[in-house]
Amino acid sequence: MFRKIAEFFLFSNLFIAGCAALMMWQARQFFPSQYHNTYLIPFVVSATLASYNFHWFLTRPKKGISRRGDWTIRNKILLFILMSAGMIGSAWFFLPLKEHWIPIGASVLITFIYSAPKIPAFEKLNRIAVAKTLFLTIVWVYVTTILYFFVKDLRFSSKEILFCLSRFFLIYCICILFDYRDREDDRKQGLSSLPVIVSDRTLTIIFYGSAALFVLATLALYWHGFSLINVVLLLAPGLIVTSLYNYARTHYSDFLFYFVLDGMMALSSLLTLLISF
Repeated sequence: MFRKIAEFFLFSNLFIAGCAALMMWQARQFFPSQYHNTYLIPFVVSATLASYNFHWFLTRPKKGISRRGDWTIRNKILLFILMSAGMIGSAWFFLPLKEHWIPIGASVLITFIYSAPKIPAFEKLNRIAVAKTLFLTIVWVYVTTILYFFVKDLRFSSKEILFCLSRFFLIYCICILFDYRDREDDRKQGLSSLPVIVSDRTLTIIFYGSAALFVLATLALYWHGFSLINVVLLLAPGLIVTSLYNYARTHYSDFLFYFVLDGMMALSSLLTLLISF
């Protein structure tokens, strides 16, 4: 039992929910609102836990391909329990937020669409998105950032838009690396991820172009009221991800992808939290 719990923590189920919480917390720090609701972050944590484990519960990896896949095969019951706990938590924390059911419902819908093709009845959803690389990025930016703006009834000025773009291009770079690793499986399943539909050379251009846009959007925040230290903290994960591009295309360890790269989404949030004390 203790070994399985250790494996569970090792393979990031709670880690990814923690990343979502930190990212929304950072959005709240940078864009405070008079409308204060303490239930939004717990809702996002519960929903992330539910959707992440729902996705892996439906995944049917081949045995022996990866440690993460083998762990998924062995721990279907644990995944179901975590998924159920996340769903119960989501329902509980949604009640105080029910007046915002439209933006919250949109987050549930787009999250479901990402995993739904794994259900036989929804296989045709594979062809809805131009590329799942882009779709997954949109899901993460919406759930951790745009949803906060909607619920807090904040207007989308250039400052909010630049922050969303900064996060979008950072997460897009990370998703490119994940989908490059999974490109053969995606091709067999008919999924249109970016590494499946473009050449390696084109993919490299898109990656570095996205990294450049991330840097530009982040630097622009300095002229919209962000302090220099916060801009530097926001830049840090993007620079790390960019430096890992060639390495991550040839090394597919679970630690690199499920902790280092996943963790880059929330690194600046963690650093912001640390300097706030």
